[in-house]
Amino acid sequence: MHVDTEPADLGPDNTYVEVAVEVFRLLADATRIRIVLALRDGELSVNSLAEAVERTPAAVSQHLAKLRWGKIVRVRQDGNRMFYRLSDEHATRLVVEAIRQAEHSVEETPRHHT
Repeated sequence: MHVDTEPADLGPDNTYVEVAVEVFRLLADATRIRIVLALRDGELSVNSLAEAVERTPAAVSQHLAKLRWGKIVRVRQDGNRMFYRLSDEHATRLVVEAIRQAEHSVEETPRHHT
């Protein structure tokens, strides 16, 4: 079994429950969800992200600052350009599972079951 799926330490008394709540709060924004989805395939500049999520670069920068604070994304500077990437695969997995759950809430037979 993969270490991330080992249930032994995932009881209701887990010491990270409150931190997990903060992660969910951080991801409870449509633009941030879209940013995570846009970064699934690799790093992007702020301008590329802004185009992908249909927001202004200034707005995307503010969201990225929060995602950096939560250690969900990392940044690399190349000259005066900033490139962002996901810190690891966990944020993508959270977002994908949330979208799959949303499909169950809306559709009789979710697309991911067909």
